[in-house]
Amino acid sequence: MGKKTEPGQVLHRELYQRMNFLYQAATLMTTITTSAPTNTSTNTKKSLIPLSRFYISTMKSIGTKQVLRIDPSIKRTLCKRCDSVLLPGVTSQIRIKSKPEPQLQMMCTQCGTARGYPIRKGYQLFSEKSENIYGTKNDQNQSKNK
Repeated sequence: MGKKTEPGQVLHRELYQRMNFLYQAATLMTTITTSAPTNTSTNTKKSLIPLSRFYISTMKSIGTKQVLRIDPSIKRTLCKRCDSVLLPGVTSQIRIKSKPEPQLQMMCTQCGTARGYPIRKGYQLFSEKSENIYGTKNDQNQSKNK
């Protein structure tokens, strides 16, 4: 029923490229601060974080409408609540918590949302395990044995 592709080709490549561009632009906009001239003699610093949030929300809406998954390593750098890019020291604070289980806690400085990630020895995300990655040697050997 779906489109058949050649091995090594990616479905919806243009959409993934657009989402990648929006993520990179959002990361750049998060780091930029501009000095806005005011009527007084002092210049105030203005950040472009709202523009960054717009780019991330656009990226998420593209993924939702086209039913495309965002890689977990990218998701870990985004705030679920306010859609800001979590850059340590700029838009997030990082702490190591030891109770009840060792974890790395990222807190968004924009909205205050905190997320915890386990830091156990040998811990891997499901998507990072070699037996779950399509196209690896283990996957090809298993398909030949069937």
